Amino acid sequence: MPVYDSLEMDLFAPEKKNSQKSRRQEKFSLILREWEKFMQGDERVDKRLIPRDIRDSWKRCRANGLDPYQRPPLKILSRDEFALLTKTNGRLVRLSKFFLNHYHHLISLTSFVVSFFDPQGYLIEIRIAERFQEMAKRRPSDWVLGALWSEEAVGTTAIGLVLKSKKPACVFGSQHYLKRSHMATGYAAPIFDPDGTFLGGIVLWCRFDRANNHAYGMTIAAAHLIENQLKINQSLSEAKAAFARSEIACSYRQTVMASIPEALIAVDNKHTITLLNDRARAITAFAGKDVVGQDLRAVLGQQNRRLMSLVDKNDHLIHEEVRISSGRAWNDYTLTCNPIISSAGSIIGKILILTEIKQVKKLVANIIGAKANFTFDSICGRNPNFLDTVEQAKLASRSRSNVLLLGQSGVGKDVYAQAIHNASERKNSPYVAINCCAIPRELMASELFGHEEGAFTGSKRGGCRGKFELAEGGTIFLDEIGEMPVAMQSILLRVIEDKCVIRIGGASAHQVDVRIIAATNKDLLEEVYRGNFRKDLYYRLNVFTIHLLPLSQRRDDIALLLDYFVEKYSKALGKKIDRIEPGVLDFFRGYEWPGNVRELQNLVERMMNCAQSNCLGAHLIPRDLSHQCLEGQSNPDFLSPKDFERQSIARLMEMNVSKKEIAKRMGINLSTLYRKLDRYNNLASKNRPS
Repeated sequence: MPVYDSLEMDLFAPEKKNSQKSRRQEKFSLILREWEKFMQGDERVDKRLIPRDIRDSWKRCRANGLDPYQRPPLKILSRDEFALLTKTNGRLVRLSKFFLNHYHHLISLTSFVVSFFDPQGYLIEIRIAERFQEMAKRRPSDWVLGALWSEEAVGTTAIGLVLKSKKPACVFGSQHYLKRSHMATGYAAPIFDPDGTFLGGIVLWCRFDRANNHAYGMTIAAAHLIENQLKINQSLSEAKAAFARSEIACSYRQTVMASIPEALIAVDNKHTITLLNDRARAITAFAGKDVVGQDLRAVLGQQNRRLMSLVDKNDHLIHEEVRISSGRAWNDYTLTCNPIISSAGSIIGKILILTEIKQVKKLVANIIGAKANFTFDSICGRNPNFLDTVEQAKLASRSRSNVLLLGQSGVGKDVYAQAIHNASERKNSPYVAINCCAIPRELMASELFGHEEGAFTGSKRGGCRGKFELAEGGTIFLDEIGEMPVAMQSILLRVIEDKCVIRIGGASAHQVDVRIIAATNKDLLEEVYRGNFRKDLYYRLNVFTIHLLPLSQRRDDIALLLDYFVEKYSKALGKKIDRIEPGVLDFFRGYEWPGNVRELQNLVERMMNCAQSNCLGAHLIPRDLSHQCLEGQSNPDFLSPKDFERQSIARLMEMNVSKKEIAKRMGINLSTLYRKLDRYNNLASKNRPS
């Protein structure tokens, strides 16, 4: 049975987004053809589909005698051999456990298998999203501890490429050398210690039809996160060693402490502050005073008793959430505490590391891809009324008030929301988008506001931050706000009023600084009158309202949008379209576009995928759309589908294109073309090349 067996088929169920799935399937098929060519001895593969590193790997696999159609025996270390391996790679093992244990909420958001491998390619840690772990136990696979995944053992994989190049790598579906691996996609990144030594790497596995750029970025970000932790550990070790050195080393210690963005405070066994950096001075509200030599309890005050209680009772703490009062303000941090060991082996103090929760949230948001991609440069149009809405959106981007976007489906409300965020003062902070009608009602509160561990059956271990907390300092986009249940509207109103959230099952409130951009295709005032939407919430959101025009009200932009999307997909699909038949633009201007700009974009992409020449012809327009347009068409000059077809054939004949090629471009067989030529008498009577 292939390595990606029935377990993985269940584990990585295909996405419901058919358009994304079809594009990945098409990419898979194109690459598969190149793979089959190579396996038949033709090494002239398409370089756009098979990059050089993968092509070179295929050649090495062939030279090593690997059979692409057979499953080679997988080398798995014995228990004693694996114990020796983990001891040899102790640093990477500890860091991988740290990452998997303290960032398990990232894994639970995905359907990935996350693994760590050593410099030889042996798997030393594996973690599967919690909801799939029971399934994994019932159906074991080749993702086992101690398995060797080098290129020589299992062919071209993301792990093998990292081992060869020491650079991040991605192997998509049929780019794998062994056919048994074609159902998977792997993203891998190397991990180096502060001295540049290669320690191994991290790899994320998923089905090929779930592949996305965010997963690749997440893998690289995770590797950087671990490398940064190594640097912090080294800095802490150096600071601890310098603690017992002479007076000359004092300036060095201070430099090391100041270079770390977290707040660091070193105390002796009597809680006397012996060392702290500038960030720690800001937290203790004594930025302008020298607190070295003072008792930490006196500096922090009675309001921070919980922090001192944690420090007193624990020699080791990792990312314990605490709330600290500095003056009149309260702020949330994570506390990490480690003992300071003397050269004689005794504990002579502790070092405290305080990280702002909002920095952690920002890191998490960046890793899971919480960012906006579109800007106002992405918005295309010249219609005067349309340009007025763009100016309103630009004005909204300079404001801190909530924004309400109103318009039909497909007019680009999400594009406007991202553009407003990217033009605002929050552009470097997270952008989190939520579709209110896509979340089950019973899960919406947990999704938006988070929950504590044990809050309900199935709640995640360690709890979970909601989207409002992940969007801290940035923007949250509530799409289809008109679909939000009335009960949830009450909670949202309270969040807007108090600017804080309380997780499900939690007792304490978490301050949030989030700008809300809401969007809907409904008439919210009508929904208010019907009792489906709270009036007070409507007026809280209706601060900066922008009505987006449907495409039917700016038909003068259709030609511009057509050219824009043709240029966009020419680059994406590697096709050169330098001519558009007049009938295409006539059709586009006559069609009603119920799906607005999104429908136009999808239609252009579909036509360009089907185009066999450098001309975008009317015969590429789907017949169901042309019939719809014809039924509602009052313009006598508008071409019917048969007229489109007749003129398209005539133009191709005038260009001396053979009948066989014309039939191929139209997607029909040659006999059908001859019947059409007989039907169009004015064409059949002419001399045509054969």
